[in-house]
Amino acid sequence: MSIFGAIKHAIFGDKGPLGGQFSGHKNTAQTTSGHAQTTGAAPTQPAPAQSQAPAQAQAPAQAVDVEQVLTGIAQQKGNPNLNWRSSIVDLMKLLDIDSSLDNRKELATELGYSGAKDGSAEMNIWLHKAVMRELEKNGGTVPAGLKD
Repeated sequence: MSIFGAIKHAIFGDKGPLGGQFSGHKNTAQTTSGHAQTTGAAPTQPAPAQSQAPAQAQAPAQAVDVEQVLTGIAQQKGNPNLNWRSSIVDLMKLLDIDSSLDNRKELATELGYSGAKDGSAEMNIWLHKAVMRELEKNGGTVPAGLKD
């Protein structure tokens, strides 16, 4: 799996925005802001198998609130002292992904970074913003402050 694929999987889960399951983070994400988020998950009372499949196939995609999911993960981990809102290294650490320079170089290559892949602040800032933009392209809702 690519580095970006691992980041996306850690946030969206196996099924992504269409499935409504966020790798065990669904409940945390729903309660972070104090109100339920529509995730497209099945109701608590299961519907008969015949009617459930067509409804899922026709259900519109639900955007994943990336900031809310990441905040929920941080809360679940006891709010570690990580600046995931602006640091690619801390974002990767929050998601339990190896944040080594080699992995960040690979991520830079995946996302099309054209500068020196030396772990500079410039590269790391670009990576964080590029990851947030890519998450948005893949069905996430990302506040402007995390992309710009």
